[in-house]
Amino acid sequence: MNKLVDMQEDLTRAKTLEDLQSTTEALREEFGVTHVVYHWVNSVGERFGCGTYSSEWVDRYLEKDYLYIDPVILGCLNRFDPVNWKQLDWSTKATRDFLKEAIEYGVGPQGFSIPVRGPNGQYALFTITDSRSDDAWEAFIEERKRDLILIAHAFNLKALSFEDGNFSTIRPSLSPRELSTLALLGKGRNRAQAAAELAISESTLRVYIESARHKLGALNTTHAVARAMSAGLIVV
Repeated sequence: MNKLVDMQEDLTRAKTLEDLQSTTEALREEFGVTHVVYHWVNSVGERFGCGTYSSEWVDRYLEKDYLYIDPVILGCLNRFDPVNWKQLDWSTKATRDFLKEAIEYGVGPQGFSIPVRGPNGQYALFTITDSRSDDAWEAFIEERKRDLILIAHAFNLKALSFEDGNFSTIRPSLSPRELSTLALLGKGRNRAQAAAELAISESTLRVYIESARHKLGALNTTHAVARAMSAGLIVV
């Protein structure tokens, strides 16, 4: 419990998206779950996120426009109470296929999402996922539900403070390699070409991309390049 309190205090001191990303990773370890994700839409419709889903799953989700069939998103839009994913409607073939693919990408078959709402239409979703059995998952949620709700609202308070302080002016600290990687991708290089120009392997390039994406709170690589450009971090 003391460690969880420490994490809440870390959230209050967070100054960048990188700080929020680090907190999701620490929470994953603290709760012993597969993934922790926080995603919000601010009052002007901009979307941001941080969490531990793989970039492959995030890219696939966006590529297939799963936002429009995802029972978690659709099921939480009009509710205020936390929801165990088993309570949602997975009856259609499209949603069953979606869940199967999510599991293949490492999301896990179990999930628990907490919708949080702020002023002027701000909306957020705090989610944890795992691979426990149904009974074990129910027991876990029963035991940790209060902590999860407190953390969800702590995340949202910090997101709102970022927005109140003009979120767009918060400049994440990217390393020179991360900046060079995004700049090359922004100029139209593919990953193999960018790796060759930087004289590194594609696997190392991927590490830089993932690190930059998390620091920028970007949903995918294209979003990371766009956010870096809008923040004045790179010029292409």
